[in-house]
Amino acid sequence: MWSHLDELDVGRSSGLSADGKDEVGAVRAFRVGRTVVTERISALKLRRRFAYEGVEGPHMADHRATVDLHEIPGGGTRIRWQGTYSPRGVARLSSERQVQRTMRNMVTGLANYAAAQIVR
Repeated sequence: MWSHLDELDVGRSSGLSADGKDEVGAVRAFRVGRTVVTERISALKLRRRFAYEGVEGPHMADHRATVDLHEIPGGGTRIRWQGTYSPRGVARLSSERQVQRTMRNMVTGLANYAAAQIVR
C-alpha cells in the first residue's frame, strides 16, 4: 500500500468495479482511523490522468485534485499531483501544514510504489 489510508469502506462506496478498475462516477469512501473521506472519480485517462473530487469529509470542502502522468524521454514518468480545497471546521487552524505533510507522504509513497513496479 502506498498511502496512509487504512481501508476502503465498501459499505459507504458506490459504483465500484469488481476488478478494482473503477470508472468515472464511482464514489470511494476511505477510512483513516475513525475518519471517513468520500471522493468521486471525475476524470480518467488510462496511464495519463486521474482526477477526483471530494464528496464528503470533515476537514475539507470544495476539494478537487488531478494526478497527471507524463513520460520522460529516455525513460521514467513525471507525476504531477495538484489540487485545491477549502478548510472546514477546526482544520482551518492547522490545515495548510497538515495537508502539505499528508500530500508529501502520499506523493513519496506513490513514487516509491511506481519505482518498485518497474523492477518487477
